[in-house]
Amino acid sequence: MPCLESRSSRTEGTFRVQGTRTRPRIVVAGGARGVVGHAGTRLLTDLAEKAGLTSGFVEALGLGRVRRSAYEPGRVAVDLAVLLADGGEAISDLAVLRQQPSLFGPVASDPTAWRVLDGIDTPALARLRAARAAARELAWTQLLETRRSLPATTILGRRLPGFVLDLDATIVLAHSEKESAAATWKHSFGFHPLLCFLDATGEALAGMLRPGNAGSNTAADHITVLGQALQQIPERHRYGNPILIRSDSAGSSHEFLAHLRGLREQGLQTEFSVGVAITEPVRTAITAAQEWVAALDGDGSPRDGAEIVELTDLTDAGLLASFPAGTRLICRRERPHPGAQLSLFDTINGKRHQVFATDTPVGHGSIQFLEVRHRAHARVEDRIRTGKTTGFGRFPSRQFAINQAWLELALTGIDLLSWTQALLLDGAMAAAEPKKLRYRLLHVAAKLTRTARTTTLRIAAGWPWTTDLVRAFERLAALPEPVT
Repeated sequence: MPCLESRSSRTEGTFRVQGTRTRPRIVVAGGARGVVGHAGTRLLTDLAEKAGLTSGFVEALGLGRVRRSAYEPGRVAVDLAVLLADGGEAISDLAVLRQQPSLFGPVASDPTAWRVLDGIDTPALARLRAARAAARELAWTQLLETRRSLPATTILGRRLPGFVLDLDATIVLAHSEKESAAATWKHSFGFHPLLCFLDATGEALAGMLRPGNAGSNTAADHITVLGQALQQIPERHRYGNPILIRSDSAGSSHEFLAHLRGLREQGLQTEFSVGVAITEPVRTAITAAQEWVAALDGDGSPRDGAEIVELTDLTDAGLLASFPAGTRLICRRERPHPGAQLSLFDTINGKRHQVFATDTPVGHGSIQFLEVRHRAHARVEDRIRTGKTTGFGRFPSRQFAINQAWLELALTGIDLLSWTQALLLDGAMAAAEPKKLRYRLLHVAAKLTRTARTTTLRIAAGWPWTTDLVRAFERLAALPEPVT
């Protein structure tokens, strides 16, 4: 096969590159004016303004400040959240925004950003969460005005009322000594944060940074994170709407489930759907089960090789007594996929078994529906995977407090992406993962032109997603301003 060669030569400050058989010949030179990169990221900064997030953060971190400056701590915090939403991984990546003042305005230096993070203590974190909740309420109000409804979780074509909250923990590796980094249950080293996402929109409601050796089923941590997540739901939506809390077996501790039931006494319409460990009493019930029915896939078709059965009436009364009254146990068995981790019980039976508990009453959906609803909890793994590319996959500091502040700003960046998709985008872009958004919209280059006192951001005419980006900016301009 012939070898394609590319030859280059430097001539008077330019760099000449000969074309190959498939690429045009180019000459590379500096000195262009008015060209900016990451033009679509301006959507995020302006949406933070329109949703009141910037003003809220400025107020949250500006207590006691007499003099105001362009580098307000709250504004620096918003810039860091935008940086993480844009795919940045380190504070030094602020240079991408800072070197384009014509597009992003004044952006703080790296040392200033470090000082801001270092100044976010526990009370400041609480104020940031409150500011984020206020911005969410405004964003949802804007969404109701422009799209007429909030996104909802859909199961088997049925739109679930209210909200579905997914709790899950993950491991974030640390490659150097950091405060509270520790050996994890997976024999790695790092942190073990616990997170809560809103299923319908992917919004990151709450997160707690924990040492690597933190327990998976620690009830106190689940209660704390859930409490912070509920506070993120605007009050007028939090009360009067069903709220389903989903988790894997880490959320099936009796203390946590009792807490969930107790929330009803506070006026919250909570239900749960949580994984359950398969203990000896559960295995006995599975063995005794006879009335297996076909499980369903997400589109309603029969799931190949999978069956489900309700175990509630077959389970030892002592086991059920440890759960809140009305708890039901449902089991799914199916042929194991390659690489599945099987217990000895599964190996003997030739099937993989999974059990979950729910307090959804009989008559509020078939067991097939409830099983598909619970299995959709797996979406939280995608939220975590993409979240790790949006800030919390890498913590920058040796200090635990700074890393907790970084986690809060990463959650803010995830929210900005979610609000951008819900408020400003349609079609494939409204459902795209962050990487696709960055490659197609946020990182696009553009040209700034100034005529008649108007600055225009011109996106390339041939770029396939120019229309999406222009329409998004138009919708952003049409959003109502926050009332101050």
